[in-house]
Order: sequence, then structure tokens, then C-alpha cells
Amino acid sequence: MTRRTVAALAALALVVSLAACTTGSPVEPDSGDGPAAGSWTVLTYSIADTDLEPFMMADLGEMGEVGSHDGLNLVALVDRSADYSAEPVLGQPDWAGGKLLHVLPGGAEVMDDLGPVDTGDPAVLSDFITRGISAYPAEHYAVIISDHGASWPGVGGDESADGDSLSLAELNDAIGSGLSAAGVAKLDLLGFDACLMATYEVASTLAPRADRLLASQELEPGHGWNYTALETAAAGATVDELGSALIQGFSSQAETEGDAAEITLSLIDLGKLPAVDAALASFSSSLVGRGAGLAPVVGRTLASTLGFGRSPDPAEDSFMTDLGLLAGEIGQGDTAEADAADALVRAISSAVVDKVDGQSTAGATGLSIYFPPQKAYFAEDYRALGTAGGWLDFLTSYYAAGGAIPGDQKTRFTGGDAEVSFGADGLSISAALDPAGLGNAASASVRYGLIEADGSVTYLGERPATVDAGGSGLVHGGYDLTQLTLADGTDTTPAYAQLGDDTGTATSGSGSVTIDVPMAYYSPGDVAGETYQDVLLSLTLDGTSGDILNETYFAYDDKLGSYGELTADPDGIIVPERLNVQGDGTESWVGTSDYGLYADLPALHYAFARLPSGSRLRVDLTVTDFGGNSATASGTATVP
Repeated sequence: MTRRTVAALAALALVVSLAACTTGSPVEPDSGDGPAAGSWTVLTYSIADTDLEPFMMADLGEMGEVGSHDGLNLVALVDRSADYSAEPVLGQPDWAGGKLLHVLPGGAEVMDDLGPVDTGDPAVLSDFITRGISAYPAEHYAVIISDHGASWPGVGGDESADGDSLSLAELNDAIGSGLSAAGVAKLDLLGFDACLMATYEVASTLAPRADRLLASQELEPGHGWNYTALETAAAGATVDELGSALIQGFSSQAETEGDAAEITLSLIDLGKLPAVDAALASFSSSLVGRGAGLAPVVGRTLASTLGFGRSPDPAEDSFMTDLGLLAGEIGQGDTAEADAADALVRAISSAVVDKVDGQSTAGATGLSIYFPPQKAYFAEDYRALGTAGGWLDFLTSYYAAGGAIPGDQKTRFTGGDAEVSFGADGLSISAALDPAGLGNAASASVRYGLIEADGSVTYLGERPATVDAGGSGLVHGGYDLTQLTLADGTDTTPAYAQLGDDTGTATSGSGSVTIDVPMAYYSPGDVAGETYQDVLLSLTLDGTSGDILNETYFAYDDKLGSYGELTADPDGIIVPERLNVQGDGTESWVGTSDYGLYADLPALHYAFARLPSGSRLRVDLTVTDFGGNSATASGTATVP
């Protein structure tokens, strides 16, 4: 689609400081004759003043393999940190602060040295868009924003600006004002090379700003996209052809890097978001209309639906779930909602032009949505989004129904302790639910730990349990009597393992097994060991062989509530954490050792070691209803 552009003479003055011309010839700003047919200007906004800087410098190198040439101009605003990388990039020696670069084949020319800059300031993003478009008019425009992503809370976290980030509202305003000042109605492509940004909230809010959105539902590996795929744009690609090339490039690079099992990336036609809005509004209204009668079905469906940015610690969970899968399963589980659910699924399918998923994200439909399972986890900031679709009305209704569950219908077990037994596959635990609350049950899990000398319990992990679908009320789970250990070649330490599969074991079953492992990372400079980053190790295992298919360490940004791949110094320390519960019920995550492991991440080894004979175990079978009411039946046992 042709865009209205402004090619003023004043734009020529923006190309300054040609201090780093390297190989390749610079592409001159437009002469005023109008943009060439099929031409592209791609603007990349690299918020590299974070721990993701090394990855983003590699991305810039990939852009340099393409460079600006006939039909394509690559312009990048790159804000670097003084802390994470000192490598030159595109012929530029290391710098701290922002630079506006015109990327050439093998190098770059400096359009402006911005000095200290806050990339979390929407005015900076707006000005960048205006300047890039004005300097290099084209028929097609793309803006790609790269950094930590947190779904609907936004992107970024400029560390030299007190972690300032761009909220979804700020993104909307900045992109809109930047385009308006440049005389352009909307972008052809808006991309987020960041975690968790392929959400309904992001797409609906930013639909007026671009024809297409390219983003990931799941956490992204640090290498992000493969920017050599931008070469496609130089050949006069359509926006869908460019989007698909970026998806393929990302997928191929993930295969090479060994982290393809958990990837997602989807290209969304934002012109079809009004149809998604309408379908979601109808679906939400239908759910609200059914109220408490349907809430148990919704709760059970949510518990089993593919989610993204999950964590064993609810305070660090994104609570994003796949919208298409959620609607489809609710529609199958309740025929009264089938038409509205089917319409929403079809609207999402129509809007998603292209996508890729991995073995542990198989079936992801391309759009996720915010759905904390309990009101206690709901972030009040979400109310300010004002997105279409009536989803907030549904969440409000759902939590109200959960809060109104009568006392005699809340989840609880009958009898006393759970029954624990040993067999060839390890330990089994079972208990019976009170029939009055059985229909409200949403999820079940088994948690297991070592009983310490002081009576406290140090939990080793958690995995799904099963509520008998036949209506007997019997809940049962299994544990294979192993614990996850990590080793650096010198020391070995145990770790907490939250399994996300439905097999109940870490080394058997079909498909893949996902494991989340909470940790803390201490940098080499933290001599006292008082300052650390929360880290989540995400593992994907082959469900048959137990082989590791994927391993990625994600650092958590508690200010934005986002994850990004950890940049670790090999001389730093990684300390796995386990959950300790005191006799009075006080819970805390504690380091598993006083020494930790060296953070040479590629050299760390994982194993599931069988517990020693004689180990004293506490095993908890927990069922939670859709209102967040939990009941636990426990048992103790000694490993034979």
C-alpha cells in the first residue's frame, strides 16, 4: 500500500556526521522525485541500554550483512550501555548512549550522536520515527522495537534512565505522533523483537498504527530475530513476504542455536482486528451472561491451556494464555458457548497471516490474552488499558463468581491424610474430594519435599496431578523419586523443578516436557552476595528419551515485570532456589547452597538423580477451584 510522505529539504540536514563510512556506498536521501516503487525504509529502535546489549549488537551485525542499498534503507537508533559489552559494531568503536545510524553493507554512518538518551521516553521514539521516514522516504515502512517485553505492560527498561520503559499507551502515542509528523498514515509493519508481545491487548491497541504486527507470544531467546532476512525487502517484497521471511529467519536461527522447542512468532493482519474485537466482545458477553454456571468450565480450561511467561513464583508469572486455544476448548466443553467461541477462533485464524511454533508451544494460535486464574493475581493497572472486546467485564464477572462460591461448595478433601504408596515408577499419592465441591475444581498438582531436622520442608518440585474425569472425586498424582541437580564440573547442587507436562515424570511419556527452575544470579562485582537477579531456567525435554531439547536462562525485570535472556559473566554465580516451608506455614524461596555454581551457562550440566534410600518425604496433593480456594491432602513416606 502506498503511503503519503513528506520529502522536505529540511530532511537533508538530518544526515550528519558521516564519521564511520565503511564498506559500501551510502544511499542518499530522497531527491524529491518521490519514493521508488516497492522501496522500504526499516527503522529499528534498539533499547540496548540493558543486559540484552550483547544480543542486540549481534543483531546490528546481521543488519550490516544486508545494509542499505537500492530499494532499502536501514536506520537504527541504538542506545548502548557502559556495562555489558565493549565490542565495536558496524565499524563503530564501543560507545555509551544513543546513536542514530544509517546501516550500510558492513558498516554504518552516524546520522546523529544523541549522547545520554532515555529510550523509555515516548518523545524519543516519536522523533526517531519522524527523522527516519523524513530522511529516507519509501513506499513501505517498518518499525521494529527490540528489548525486554512484558506483554500489555509494554517494552523496555532503559537502565541508565532508572529502568524507564514504554507502556502500551506510550507506544501508541509515540508511534502515532511520529507518523503524523512525517506525514504518514500508518506503518506497513510494526515488529516487536521482544518477549510476550503477540497479545490481543497489544494488537487491538496498536491496530490503527500499522497494517501488520509481528511479535512473539512466548519468551524469546536472546538472539531474537535474524535480521539478514531484511534482504527480502530490497527485492520489493510485500509486507506479508517480509513478515514471513523474518519468521523463517527466526525459526532457522533458533534451530541452529538449539532453542527452537519453545519459540513462537506470528504475523497479524491488524486490519482484521475489528473483527476480532467484535468476536471477543460477543464471546465475553456470552461468558458474562452465563456467570457462575460456566465459571468452573472456564477455570478448568484455563488450567490446561497453553500459557506463556510462566513461573513457579506467581509474583513473576505473566498470566498470558493462548486466546484461540482457550476459546476453542471452552466452546467444545460447553455447547451453549460453541457459536461465540467458534466465531472468535475463526476471527483469530483469519487475522494471523503466518506463524511458527516449537515442540513445547505446538498449536499456539498467534494471539494471547491476560487471564490470571485468581483475583489475587490480577494487576489493577490492567483496568487502565481500555481495550475493546469486553474482556475486562468478563474477568470482573469471573472473579466475582469465584468469590461467591458457597462455603460448602469450596474445594476440600474428605477424610484425613492422603494415601501414599510405592511402585515400580516411584511414588503414588491419592485422596478423595468432597463431592459438593468437585464441580468447582479447576487444577490439581502434587508437590514433594524433604523433611528437615527442624520439621520444615524443603520442596524439590511440583508436577500436575489428575482429578478423575468419571466424577468419583479421586485425585491422584505421581513422583518418580528424583531431584534435579545442576553441576559446573566442580560442584553439584539440587534445584526446584516445576514440570508442565501431563505425564507426571521427567523422563517418560510422549511429546515434550517443560521444566521451569527458579534461580538467582550474582555478578562477579557483587562481592558481598547481596544483590542478585531473579532468573528462570526454562528446559524442554523430549518426553520419550529425556534428552534436553531446549535450555534458556531468562532474567526477570521486577520493575517492568518482564523476562529477557540472561547475560551472564562466566565468573558470576548461579544459585538454584528451592521452596522452604516452616511449621507455621511460612513460605520462602532459599538458595540451595552457600556457594552456588559458576555462571558459565553452556558448561552447566543437568541430571535427575534418584533420592537416597531413607530420605524422609512430605508429599502434598493440592486442588484449587476456580475461585482460588485450595485444599491439600498430605502424606509422609520414607524412600525405600
